[in-house]
Amino acid sequence: MRHYTAIDMPAGRTLLATAIVLALGAASSARDLPPELQAPFEEGVQALRAGKLDEEEKAFRAVRAKGGATAYIHNNLGIVLQERGQHEKAVEEFREATRLDARYPAPQILLGSSLLALGRVGEARTELERAVKLAPKEALARLQLAKVEERAGDWADAVEQFRALTEMKPDEPEYVYALGNAYLRLSEWSLKQLATVDGGEARLQQALGHNYRVQGRADFALRAFERAAQADPTLPEVHLAMAQVYMEQKRWAEARQEIERELAIVPESAGARALLERLSALEAGAP
Repeated sequence: MRHYTAIDMPAGRTLLATAIVLALGAASSARDLPPELQAPFEEGVQALRAGKLDEEEKAFRAVRAKGGATAYIHNNLGIVLQERGQHEKAVEEFREATRLDARYPAPQILLGSSLLALGRVGEARTELERAVKLAPKEALARLQLAKVEERAGDWADAVEQFRALTEMKPDEPEYVYALGNAYLRLSEWSLKQLATVDGGEARLQQALGHNYRVQGRADFALRAFERAAQADPTLPEVHLAMAQVYMEQKRWAEARQEIERELAIVPESAGARALLERLSALEAGAP
């Protein structure tokens, strides 16, 4: 299987061109070409590294015109076009590169990026899913797929990709931030969905109550839990959550009342019984 590496690029280049350029190192790629094409190929590689798009394009087009129409030549020409914002033409080059070598992940990733830039989200997802299958440990493939999922509003799949990225690079703050943001958007989406389904009001208020608890807004949490209980008096865990809030506030009598209500709904609740024992211990030790 071919190995591919990133090539260091000037800071002004785009993320994609910076992160991944050739699926082969320059030397190994040149060896696949006829001897007379190796020199112009190397010129193109050096121009690519230096960010000299005109020189890069001229060299690679010369190689292609003389019979060196390989996958990596089309890939590199696609990069030139992509850097110039000519995504339609870049797509043509990347597609030809993948046609010539279906196991070459670089153009697959870059193809997905150009398709996304063109607003062709479904096509971009298809190409990037293939890229992830080809190179599951390539961070850029997952990053671009996550961007597609964000654009599509599929936050569950975006979370999946960002989780994989944080596992691959746990010290990368941008990935951790992106994962947190994706979880937040997924939570927002879930709350909106709850508000539209039959019987969702109780669960919506329950979810809001938990969110308020995390934020440290106990009074708001209690009101949300109360609304949840009113919307569905048989909903489990609501009174248990209220009891926990009351215990944090040392409002023992109200906490006990909510635990009893929880046990009336779910008599076998181990959580409620454990909380009741804890409450009894706290009451016994209270001055």
